[in-house]
Amino acid sequence: MLLSKAWETYESDKRIEGFSPQTLKAYQLQVNLLIRHFGDLEIDLLSTEQLKAYLSKSSKTLKPSSLAHRVRSMKSLFRWTHEEGHISKNPAARLKSQS
Repeated sequence: MLLSKAWETYESDKRIEGFSPQTLKAYQLQVNLLIRHFGDLEIDLLSTEQLKAYLSKSSKTLKPSSLAHRVRSMKSLFRWTHEEGHISKNPAARLKSQS
């Protein structure tokens, strides 16, 4: 499943669960940045190491609270895709953030 398709499916599911439009908009921005960085690739091709490198690079320009938001949004998307059976392993499971 492509990152963009994973986002579309995730967003639909979270709307049903009652996520606020503001939260979904903020998460969509993070997914778009992820796609801009890695390309719209198959989500199961991303590794924990790649995500950590992306976050490390981001940490040079983001405030700690913004970086923590980025981590939360990534963890939520990857946890959902894993729970739904779209990926066999959650690469974001071991990501940590301050806050």
